[in-house]
Amino acid sequence: MSISSDERYSRQVLFRGIGPEGQQKLMASRAAIVGCGATGSAIISLLARAGVGTLRIIDRDYVEPSNLQRQSLFDENDAAESMPKALAAARAVARFNSDVTVDPQVADLTPQNIHGLLSGFPLLLDATDNFETRYLLNDYAVKNNIPWIYTAAVGAYCVTMNVLPGETVCLNCIFPLAPKGPVGTGSVETCDTSGILNPAVNLAASIAAMEAMKLLTGARAQLRRTLLSFDLWTNDRAEISASKPDPDCTTCARHEFPHLSGVGRAHITLCGRNSVQIHERYRPISFIDLQPRLAPHGRVKHNDFVLKFWPTTPAEHEMTLFPDGRAIIKGTTDTGVARSLYARFVGN
Repeated sequence: MSISSDERYSRQVLFRGIGPEGQQKLMASRAAIVGCGATGSAIISLLARAGVGTLRIIDRDYVEPSNLQRQSLFDENDAAESMPKALAAARAVARFNSDVTVDPQVADLTPQNIHGLLSGFPLLLDATDNFETRYLLNDYAVKNNIPWIYTAAVGAYCVTMNVLPGETVCLNCIFPLAPKGPVGTGSVETCDTSGILNPAVNLAASIAAMEAMKLLTGARAQLRRTLLSFDLWTNDRAEISASKPDPDCTTCARHEFPHLSGVGRAHITLCGRNSVQIHERYRPISFIDLQPRLAPHGRVKHNDFVLKFWPTTPAEHEMTLFPDGRAIIKGTTDTGVARSLYARFVGN
């Protein structure tokens, strides 16, 4: 039995700020979400349930058991199958709102593919786990005059900011150097060292999704123009004005986009795991051909989306390969070790 739009969105339409016209705008709108971990899962769920017509989900990672504590679109079967997060999220959204078109992209956002992955989307949402990708997203958005929403969470702390090119600060205005922890603390905090709590994730995602709905319905006057942060454990709250671009910003004012051109781009250590991603290969890999080559050297399993390999020596490592040749090497943060393992088992 199909569910009509009038039934599905009846309570949302009653809200004066949305109404029937706003709902139609949401259903005709498009947004791209970069990252489908804890924050991304929550944002995707909120926007899909609100009826945003087309969502492109871009994520390089796969579901693991440790994700289930906070990543709301995944279940135990997804973890057991090592399903790519973008595909698992698309499958989950289809179960609760089949009217939303979800376009999953199992990919690492890079200078080489960013134009193809984000072109045609008038709103971009950040749900990544590293500032390298955020600065890349900022370069692309500012250069192309596309609004985007920065969102992050670690421990019990969360932060979010709207970036409206030409109107507000951009990420580089407020963070000329990548921050190492909550604003003003100077401490180094990651998911590895501080963990992450579900309420912080969901608060940040809820605020970001609300700002996205304002943008998509044309309610720009209601948009927040601050960097907003909360620590839900200590009850600390901070708000920094983000209403005016820095006149000396290399991105906003000088229109320099080094991240978009790939200058100095390095391997990225993934948040929440002792692992390194090899993202520079871009060559097709046949899992059917590779499995018998790897089998004498350790345990191998694969599906259509990922191949997982646990070498006998060194036993502390785990390799996850994707069809495009990209790999995540778990058990090290040393890029040299990761490169060596890739070359040894996959080839140069």
